[in-house]
Amino acid sequence: MASNRVNCSVFTFLLLQFFINAPSLVVCQSPVFACDVSKDPGLKNFSFCDSSLKISSRVDDLVKRLTLQEKITFLVNKAGSVSRLGIPSYEWWSEALHGVSYVGPGTHFSNVVPGATSFPQPILTAASFNVSLFYAIGQVVSNEARAMYNVGLAGLTYWSPNINIYRDPRWGRGQETPGEDPLLSSRYGSAYVRGLQETGDSDPDRLKVAACCKHYTAYDVDNWKGVDRYTFDAKVTKQDMDDTYQPPFKSCVIDGNVASVMCSYNKVNGKPTCADPDLLAGVIRGEWKLNGYIVSDCDSVDVLYKNQHYTESPEEAAAVSIAAGLDLDCGTFLGQHTEAAVKGGLINESAIDNAVSNNFATLFRLGFFDGNPTEQKYGKLGPKDVCTQANQELARETARQGIVLLKNKPASLPLSATAIKSLAVIGPNAKATKTMIGNYEGTPCKYTTPLDGLTALVPTVYSAGCSDTACGTAQLDDAKKIAAQADAAVLIVGTDQSIETESRDRLDIHLPGQQPLLVSEIAKVSKGPVILVIMSGGSMDIAFAKDDPKISSILWVGFPGEAGGAAIADVIFGSYNPSGRLPMTWYPQAFADKVPMTNMNMRPDPATGYPGRSYRFYTGDAVYAFGDGLSYTTFHHRLVRAPKLVSIPLEEKHMCHSEECKSIDVVSENICQNLVFDIHLRVKNRGRTSGSHTVLLFSTPPAVHNSPKKNLLGFEKVFLGSQMMQIVKFKIDVCKDLSVVDENGSKKVGLGEHVLHIGDLKHTLNVGI
Repeated sequence: MASNRVNCSVFTFLLLQFFINAPSLVVCQSPVFACDVSKDPGLKNFSFCDSSLKISSRVDDLVKRLTLQEKITFLVNKAGSVSRLGIPSYEWWSEALHGVSYVGPGTHFSNVVPGATSFPQPILTAASFNVSLFYAIGQVVSNEARAMYNVGLAGLTYWSPNINIYRDPRWGRGQETPGEDPLLSSRYGSAYVRGLQETGDSDPDRLKVAACCKHYTAYDVDNWKGVDRYTFDAKVTKQDMDDTYQPPFKSCVIDGNVASVMCSYNKVNGKPTCADPDLLAGVIRGEWKLNGYIVSDCDSVDVLYKNQHYTESPEEAAAVSIAAGLDLDCGTFLGQHTEAAVKGGLINESAIDNAVSNNFATLFRLGFFDGNPTEQKYGKLGPKDVCTQANQELARETARQGIVLLKNKPASLPLSATAIKSLAVIGPNAKATKTMIGNYEGTPCKYTTPLDGLTALVPTVYSAGCSDTACGTAQLDDAKKIAAQADAAVLIVGTDQSIETESRDRLDIHLPGQQPLLVSEIAKVSKGPVILVIMSGGSMDIAFAKDDPKISSILWVGFPGEAGGAAIADVIFGSYNPSGRLPMTWYPQAFADKVPMTNMNMRPDPATGYPGRSYRFYTGDAVYAFGDGLSYTTFHHRLVRAPKLVSIPLEEKHMCHSEECKSIDVVSENICQNLVFDIHLRVKNRGRTSGSHTVLLFSTPPAVHNSPKKNLLGFEKVFLGSQMMQIVKFKIDVCKDLSVVDENGSKKVGLGEHVLHIGDLKHTLNVGI
C-alpha cells in the first residue's frame, strides 16, 4: 500500500513541476471502498467485512443490517452511504465501450490520468473477425480501468458492451455494435466481457471489473421520422426473437458470464422490457442463470410511467419493474417511489432484499468490501499503466485488422512510399481527431489524424474540400488543383456524430451533402490513383464510387480510434495487408426509401415486397455484402476433410422412420450428444505478399421453417507468408450449428442438403436419420 502512495505522490510532484501555474488541477484521490478497518477497526466484527466467508453469507449479513430506507438507496446508480457500517456512496455508472470513457458520472480524467487508450468503435473491431483480439482489448481496458480506480478516478462497474443486432443501416448506434450477425455479435460480446472481467484466478466468482451487456432487447430504433426509442413498441415474432435478437445476450450471460444485463427503453410486443417478468426473471435469470444484476437504461422506469403510460402511478411502475426482475435503476425513480410501493402493499420488502442482494453480490465479487484495494490483486496498477506504448500499439493494430478494402483496381494499392513524391489528401475527415473515436468515448492518449499518418510517410498537400462532414457546398477549386498535380489522391470522407449517433438515425444513407460531388470531381482530374476512404460508423450507399472507373480503390475504416490515421497510412502504403471483412450489409438508398425502419421482421415477405434484413434473409441488391473484403494477395481454399453424410440417431419407434420428416426437434429428442464432425480446410497464400486471412464458414440449410439463406457457422483468422499454407479446422456441432429456429422458437435440424460455403468453395452435406 505504501509503495502505491509513494508512486502517486511522485507522479503528482512531477506533474506539479510541469503544471506549476495550475497546481490545483493535480489531485491524487483515494479509491472508494467499504470495510476500511484501518480507519474503523470495529468494522472487522461485521461478517460482511470478512473476506474469508462465502459471498452469499456476506451478502445476507449485510442486507439484514439495513433498514428499508437504507436498502432503497442501493437501488439507484448513485448508491447511498451507510456510515455506521463503513459503506461509502458508490457510483455504478461508468462506460467502456471501446476504452475507459468519460460518459457516465463514475469516471473522470485529470492531470493524474489525462487520457486512456481509445480503441476503434466496435463495428470496426468486429470487422477483424478476431476473437483473441476482442479479448485482448477487454484486458487492456480493464487494466486501465483498475488503474484509474486506484487513484479515485473511476468505478468498477462498466455498462458495456452494446451487443444489439445492427438490423437497419439508418440506425445511429450501429457504430457501437459488432454488426448484423448473431454469431459474430455473440463471439464479440462474450470475448470482450471475459477480457474485462476475468481475473485469471481459479475462482470464477471474482471480477476484475463488472461488464454489462446492453440493450436488452430488440432495441435498434432511436429517432426516426418522429418515432423515438422512448415510445417505440418493437413487434417481434418468436422466431426472430430467438433466431436473431436474443442469441448475443444469451451468449453474453452463458459464455461470457457477464455480471450485468441492461434492459432497454423500448417496448417489445406491448411490454416495456424493464417491466417484463418473462424477459427479465424468466429468461435472463431463470433460463440463462445470470450471476449478477439487471440494470435499467437510464430513466427507463421513469419512461415506462411518464412516456409509455404503462402504469397508473409511479409506485406501481417501481413495483412492477422490481417484481419483473430489475435490480438497479440508472436514475432516481426507484429511490423516490419504492418505499411508497412497499408501504402501499404493491410489493414486498423481500423483493427489495433480493434486488439489493444481487447488486451487493457484484460489489463483493469485485472486492469492494475487502478493504483497501491498493493492498489487493490490482493494487499496484496506477497512472503508469494507462496509455502504455503497448496499449496504444494495440489500438493501432486493431484499426489495421478491421479496415476493409472494398475495391482495388490492378496496380493501385498499395502505394509505394518511394514512388510517390506528392500525395493530395482531401476531404472533411482528412484531419479527423474526435470523429475517429466515435461516441461513448474517453479522452484518448493522443491522436494521429489521417493527414498526420500519411504525411509521416510521403510529402502531402491538403485541402478540406468541404467545411464539415455535412458538406453543404463542396469547395472544389483548391481540391481539384492539388489532385491534378499530385502523384496520387486520397479522399477521406464519410460521417461523424453530427450525422449518425445515439438519438440520431439517418434518413439518407448516401455520403452527406455534396461529398459525392467532391469525390467525382476529384476523380475526374486526378492524374494518378484515387483512393477513397470512407470513415463512418454505418453502412453507406456508395454505388457511384464503386462503379466509377476513375476511383482506383475504396477503403472503409469505420471510426478507427486514436491511432486511426496511422493505421490508414499503414494499409495504403502496404506495411499492413488488409484483412477486414464487412460485419454488415451495405444497402442501396432504395432500401431506406422503401422499408420502414420500424418493421422488425428479419424475414422477407414476398406478398408485400418486403425484402427482409441482413445477409441471412435480405433478398434485394446490396452495394456491398456482409463478409466482403479484399487483400493485397490471393488466398486459395481446398477442402481436406468434410463428411458428405451425417446421420442423426433416432429410436426405432420414432415417427420419422415411418413417415417423411423435414426436420428434427433438437430439444425434445435426446440426440445431440457427441453429434459433432470436423471440417478441415487447407488455406494457401498464392501471392507475393504476406498477410492475414479471414476464413468465414457459412451454411445454407434446407428450405424448412423459413430458414436463413445463409448462416455464419464459424470464422478464423490466420496469418500466412508468401506461398505458405495452413490447415484451418472447424468443429461443427450438428444440433448447435446446423439447427434453425422454427416459427415457435424451437430449434430444429433440417433434414436434407446443407451447403457449406467458404469463399467460392462449396460442399454439400446431407443430414439424414
